[in-house]
Amino acid sequence: MPSTVVVTVGDELLLGDTIDSNAARIGRALGDLGAPVVRRETVGDRAPAIQAAVARGLADADLVIVTGGLGPTPDDLTREAVAELLSRPLRSDPEVVEKLRARFCAFSTGTFPENNLRQAMVPEGARVLPNARGTAPGLAIEQGGRWVVLLQGVPRELDGMLAGPVRELVIEVFAGRLRPPVHRFVRTTGIAESLLSEKVEARLPTERGPVRLAYLPSLRGVDLRFTVDDAIDAQEAKDWLHRMEAALGDLADYRFEGEDLVAAVAGALEGSGRTLAAAESCTGGLLAKRLTDRAGSSAWFLGGVVTYADRAKVDQLGVDPGVLARVGAVSEEVARAMATGAARLFGAGAGVGITGIAGPGGGTPEKPVGTVWWAAAVGERVVAETRVFPGDREAVRERSAQAALHLLYRMLSGTPS
Repeated sequence: MPSTVVVTVGDELLLGDTIDSNAARIGRALGDLGAPVVRRETVGDRAPAIQAAVARGLADADLVIVTGGLGPTPDDLTREAVAELLSRPLRSDPEVVEKLRARFCAFSTGTFPENNLRQAMVPEGARVLPNARGTAPGLAIEQGGRWVVLLQGVPRELDGMLAGPVRELVIEVFAGRLRPPVHRFVRTTGIAESLLSEKVEARLPTERGPVRLAYLPSLRGVDLRFTVDDAIDAQEAKDWLHRMEAALGDLADYRFEGEDLVAAVAGALEGSGRTLAAAESCTGGLLAKRLTDRAGSSAWFLGGVVTYADRAKVDQLGVDPGVLARVGAVSEEVARAMATGAARLFGAGAGVGITGIAGPGGGTPEKPVGTVWWAAAVGERVVAETRVFPGDREAVRERSAQAALHLLYRMLSGTPS
């Protein structure tokens, strides 16, 4: 099975100005193809550092993917550095020049910047990989039976390259050697990793054959990833994974097999024929964003309001001012009123309300930072829950939105708490 080394280039990555999400993108894409990443490293915008990293990669792997440093500015050095390392003179590619000029004319009325022509310089013998989302093409160079692939650093462009030209190249040059792993994800929420592990390990059989299990915690929950590598055929792998999943048994009360909890909520809403509205305070619209990130959500999500101030809760949702004065905005009564108020405001069959203290200030001994109430109204039934969430402001908000979705899903699907 071919192996991959990833080199990400950019001072901004080393300085922390930009999070290196590209390495994760490449790892997922190449792992799914059956050419897993065995090492990755990050270097700055220095030609010697780029060359040393690529040389190490060629010594250790069949494929070296370098991302970043293909732009038109003087600090974009990857193309030149790798060409020098591999003794491949750079030459202007007329076809790439033509495409650069055509793309510029399509999106700008100004004068074509001549420094863009740097992106048309191609190492001798390299394949040009078309970039449908940007100006700089990718480049693939075969070197002694191994390959170096130079890709863009812009995540959106990189995604397009990985899904198209890079995928096609890997399948072609490593034909017969690729052994994609078979995964099965089970997503959980509302349960701590340690407790989940105890429950899962108690149910899974001791003999697991070729199956490996990983626990993947995040702010939204813990994913279980069951994996079978290339040692057996696809059908046997699926049989093993089905056996493991079936062994979880009654743990299904907090298990979601879709790509996200929003997918489970969407399915439950579509199945029941209900529509949804949301009212948010401490989450500031995060719940509505997650819902509308899903394509097709307009079929069941009617809208939402961010009622941050008490006056907005009264005016928009009809929350009783007397209740606010008596128990405060972060309370069961207000969460319930927000959920029902949202459903009424939009004429929806279900509503969600979230109110809390995300921090870092605003807490009291009775209601410390992290205290959140959320409620869901489905038809005439209204249920509210509360918790003091740990973490910073972002963590509290993420966990609050996830908890509200979890409650809504359980109510829509009839899953027990």
